[in-house]
Amino acid sequence: MELTIMDVEINSIVGRKSYHCDILFRVIDIREHGNQKIAILYGEEYRLIADAPFQDLVKVGREERSKILQGFRSLEEQSFELFKQDIQLLKEKREYEATNGYNESLSYFQLPGKVLHIDGDPNYLKKCLSLYEKIGVTVYGAHCYEKEMPYKIGPLLEKYQPNILVVTGHDAYLKSVGKKTDLSAYRHSKSFVKTVMEARKKVPSLDQLVIFAGACQSHFESLIQAGANFASSPLRVNIHALDPVYIVAKICYTSFMEQVNVWDVIRNTLTGQKGLGGIETKGVLRTGMPYKPVEEE
Repeated sequence: MELTIMDVEINSIVGRKSYHCDILFRVIDIREHGNQKIAILYGEEYRLIADAPFQDLVKVGREERSKILQGFRSLEEQSFELFKQDIQLLKEKREYEATNGYNESLSYFQLPGKVLHIDGDPNYLKKCLSLYEKIGVTVYGAHCYEKEMPYKIGPLLEKYQPNILVVTGHDAYLKSVGKKTDLSAYRHSKSFVKTVMEARKKVPSLDQLVIFAGACQSHFESLIQAGANFASSPLRVNIHALDPVYIVAKICYTSFMEQVNVWDVIRNTLTGQKGLGGIETKGVLRTGMPYKPVEEE
């Protein structure tokens, strides 16, 4: 059944009939184009932005939505468990090295670095901040619309002085506008590229500031050339909302003395190598000793 303007409102959850409702979307705006009502859509699980006429939309009820999301939750839990195993192995390795492998009484402390996460979607930002907290990563979150990011990145970097920067939100390749090699054929890739370039003006070193940039279908090559260490999307596929967190956390828990293998970073993400890639990068974790909390007299 075709929807009318009365059926859909801001924050309604919908699918697109022309794509067999393969992705759940949240309506974030309603516009008029001639005599047509157009819905601006944000992916509920993927960092994808799209638009669709009302006649192409199917409203998804709460029960049906729960069934669809159950599969995503299962995938997220599986990915998180694999990631926890990786982090535990990294911690055990650092503990062994910090204590010379035998002096268990020697106490030490670790500084895993700070993350600045700039997100074009406030709902995704909340999800990511929750996962950062669960993993134990220090993070500063900022909601900023993609086109404003290049102008706001400078003051944010100066304020928070992060070791790792995440620049993400929503994106999409528009076949009707140009070829996949054309940066102007993407909704927000150009803004992400400009943001990375502005960040590199502040901190040129790839090791002093590790950058992840991009969203669904983003122009991977341009983001890497602009100065990102990791980016999306090599094969222009959709990436999951939480993928940037897994990449960042792996870097946070790898010693600054070691290089992070690109495959090791992306293998436990929800999207994998089709949607995520990067260059060899050093970790940011620093270990110190001795550590003994001062007791109050």
